[in-house]
Amino acid sequence: MSNNEIVWLILLLPLVAFFVNGFITLFTSYKNSKFSGYLNVTAIGVSFILSLYLAIIGLDKNFDYQSASFQWISFGIFEITMAIMLDELTLIMISVVTAISFLIQIYSLSYMEHDDGYSRYFSYMGLFTTSMLGLVTARNLIQLFIFWELVGATSYLLIGFWYKKQSAIKAAKKAFLMTRVGDFGLIAGILLIAKQGSQYLDITQFYLGIQSGLFSESLIFIVGLLIVIGAIGKSAQFPLHNWLPDAMEGPTPVSALLHSATMVTAGVFIIGRIYPAIGYSENLGLIISYVGAFTLIFAASMAIVSNDIKKVLAYSSISQLGYMFLALGVGSYGAAILHLFAHAWFKALLFLGAGSVGHAVHTFDMKLMGGMRNKMKKTYLTMLVGTISLIGIFPLSGFWSKDEILIGVKSESTFLLVIALIGVVMTAFYMTRMMAMTFFGDFKGGHDNIKYDDIHESPNLMTIPMIILAIPSVIIGVIFSSPIDLGFIEKHAMVSFLDHNKLVFPNYEYHEFKFDIMIASVSTILALIGISFSILNFKKYKFNINFLNKLISNKYYLDYLYETLITEKLFYKYFSKLFSVVEEKLIDNFSYKLTASLRWMSNKISVSQNGQLQLQSITFVLGFLIILISYLVYLGAGG
Repeated sequence: MSNNEIVWLILLLPLVAFFVNGFITLFTSYKNSKFSGYLNVTAIGVSFILSLYLAIIGLDKNFDYQSASFQWISFGIFEITMAIMLDELTLIMISVVTAISFLIQIYSLSYMEHDDGYSRYFSYMGLFTTSMLGLVTARNLIQLFIFWELVGATSYLLIGFWYKKQSAIKAAKKAFLMTRVGDFGLIAGILLIAKQGSQYLDITQFYLGIQSGLFSESLIFIVGLLIVIGAIGKSAQFPLHNWLPDAMEGPTPVSALLHSATMVTAGVFIIGRIYPAIGYSENLGLIISYVGAFTLIFAASMAIVSNDIKKVLAYSSISQLGYMFLALGVGSYGAAILHLFAHAWFKALLFLGAGSVGHAVHTFDMKLMGGMRNKMKKTYLTMLVGTISLIGIFPLSGFWSKDEILIGVKSESTFLLVIALIGVVMTAFYMTRMMAMTFFGDFKGGHDNIKYDDIHESPNLMTIPMIILAIPSVIIGVIFSSPIDLGFIEKHAMVSFLDHNKLVFPNYEYHEFKFDIMIASVSTILALIGISFSILNFKKYKFNINFLNKLISNKYYLDYLYETLITEKLFYKYFSKLFSVVEEKLIDNFSYKLTASLRWMSNKISVSQNGQLQLQSITFVLGFLIILISYLVYLGAGG
């Protein structure tokens, strides 16, 4: 079996699970059959094994990265092909998507066990996984856009999974509409590329077109900016970030998959996919880096005051994605993807931990938690690992990926480095606060005043995936970003692996990656300061500036701006009135007058249709003469 065929199989297995579970949901009475869950686990598990196999053989320098394409749509000179994009970035993405999705399916067997929509849930999850795999393996931009939209559509179904809750319906609509704003940018960018020639819709040809100078710098900037707008929407960067915290209305395993390996990482992925465009447009890189820098601070500030454990993690995702945007903007392509990879493991772990806590106390409000570390030791210890990794404490994974970004930023901009370091302090503060409110202090009663003695650890099907996720959260950074040669893998392995991509970096020359002890020391000290302030805030001192706290707690009133001022007061009130006037005064008026005119003409013409043969003959002759004279004039004019 060829590498290309293996990738198609990786895609098809979860798709088959989707169709089978969909059939069970729609046409049988076994809507809560455990078969649905085990089918997903098996299908995605096999996809993971195949992905791991490709990733391992992909380390070989003789690995065949090319894949065959076939004609999909053709009319005239316009042709769209469909093919697999098999490169270093693809191998990393399919590995992390299938691995994390596999563990989340196992977790869901227990978490969703008593839900009425059991088969429907696993059907959606199968399609969600397929959509993301299709996105990261697509070689044609139209093919990529189709899977991009499928990711959005399935996330809508999963966020609104509990459709009887009004808050879930509203959150799903909000996510769908806000990401559509970004999608307009993406499709506009793709159409601009297609205008230069349909062959450039093939990503490899797009790379070659940029490198050979077929695209002007201004065109590269415009196309790149439009695609970045799409990425901003999908990865919930400012100002299209509002939908992501509300998306926590979906089941917690959905949040874990959405934040770690699928939807929100798609924006970072697509910038990585068009990365050659950034290298040819300095201004584009500048925009990406400043969007990321602002967002990482902006989102972290909201995480500091949030009392919902899932929303703290949601704001954390937005902030960490900001770090990835910052890295891509300053040219640290390898560091951005390394952080995406490392972040996926510990963020999935933290969300599953939040689900485990919520499963025990029936709420996600941290003000109703506390003192749970003795009752839920597995959940506490695994979440502690995830938290330390996210904060970036040596030697856990987050330390290495975060420092790779800081080193890249340092070489480009002192100002952006300062912003990134402030983010380190804020991350340490809000993550320590989350752990303290959840696991330390006195128990606050949970939902409906649960007795402390009744709290118990989650089932093994939930805790085992968390324990497994804790392992890469500890060792991934050491293995793939180690500054020393470990023997079985080279120094700074992942950054080096990505930088060897000949399509993205055709003129790549080996250069030594250096560990920056100063950056590592400063970031660690700042993280410890953030942890210390958070502990002081929890134990003794309450840092509370009322007006600032109110501003941030209300999410800087951006929901009010978007939903009330723009949508309700501007769009519905004024635009609906404008449309009403246009409809009544112009469209209705025009159609009434047109109808009256046609009726008048009909009446006049009907007079001539009185059955008299002479009049009809004259009319026929006159019509024929008019046509003949018109034709002669046309010939005389040189026609």
